[in-house]
Amino acid sequence: MGDIAVTTLAKPAMRPARPEFSSGPCAKRPGWTPENLQNAVLGRSHRSKLGKGRLKEAIDRTRAVLEVPDDYLVGIVAGSDTGAVEMALWSMLGPKPVQLLAFESFGKDWVTDVVKQLKLPAEVLDAPYGELPDLTKVRKDADLVFTWNGTTSGVRVPNADFIAADREGITICDATSAAFAQPLDWTKLDVVTFSWQKALGGEAAHGVLILGPRAVERLESYTPAWPMPKLFRMTKSGKLNRDIFEGATINTPSMLCVEDAVDALKWAESIGGLAEMQRRADANLAILADWVAKTDWVEFLATDAAARSNTSVCLKVVDPRVTGLSDDAQADFAKKLASALEKEGVALDVGGYRDAPPGLRIWCGATVETSDLDAVTPWLDWAFETTIAQLAAA
Repeated sequence: MGDIAVTTLAKPAMRPARPEFSSGPCAKRPGWTPENLQNAVLGRSHRSKLGKGRLKEAIDRTRAVLEVPDDYLVGIVAGSDTGAVEMALWSMLGPKPVQLLAFESFGKDWVTDVVKQLKLPAEVLDAPYGELPDLTKVRKDADLVFTWNGTTSGVRVPNADFIAADREGITICDATSAAFAQPLDWTKLDVVTFSWQKALGGEAAHGVLILGPRAVERLESYTPAWPMPKLFRMTKSGKLNRDIFEGATINTPSMLCVEDAVDALKWAESIGGLAEMQRRADANLAILADWVAKTDWVEFLATDAAARSNTSVCLKVVDPRVTGLSDDAQADFAKKLASALEKEGVALDVGGYRDAPPGLRIWCGATVETSDLDAVTPWLDWAFETTIAQLAAA
């Protein structure tokens, strides 16, 4: 195919109204404008009555929309989801054996924390990108650390059946790209973390830490042997500092980000709450699944449909003209594919995660409109044909 064919490929007539398909920070909620934040508590202390009230509103709305059980505590912490996870790891692990599920990059990060930083003997159940580890190996006598949804691999656990109801250890679940999009089995989860910039499309830098009764019991019965950074300290004199879960943050939060989270939660409630958020994500995945089923050049990175994410959808190029290239050349092709979409302004930030196999990653959470995913699929085909033509012409 020559240069003329490269320049004359017809572009699709429809364009997504909103081309933001990034997997974090994710698309803002439909209808969002900066004016939505005009009531932010700015220029005031976050410890003022007004500031703490807005933080408490974010906590209460999170509990309501996410349907968190009444006996679980919800807190806002520093450092995004990473900070929330690390608070749990550093504060709670140690008294029991530890197992970690590692099937994408963030799960591997938690392995580094536990094994190399805390230096705890831990069993790592891992799997390559696109697959889940053998969940039958999860032990009820050990503490378990896992991601519910692999943001960088497009793989999720289909349910929590692999966790024993009569478990002796605690479960620490990184749910940052699962919360609000996938059903979380609270009966099996003792610690749940997420960040606003994922399924809520909120601003970054803040994490949400949710503790169940068993996690609280661990915090109040166990003192780690290692020094605890201030940002991780959740207890005072052996008792949980419950002020953290009433709007008194450990460090200074951005009240502009808090206002944005409140706005996103109000929107979620207005459209029908958790059930509608999950329905929207499922409908978005269905658009891409229908397109993949009739498209020869692409497949899901997650081979098992039951374990396929409905938020961070990861795709791989399977056309033999590409798979026959060297690893570096395949990675370069994927970059050019994403670049072609970005140059047209039809799909922004859709390249695969840097540690994942080369491909595309398209966010399908509830803040993305199904109509925009419907409009982007012809552009994915256009970008592939354009990039493969350039490859042939080179």
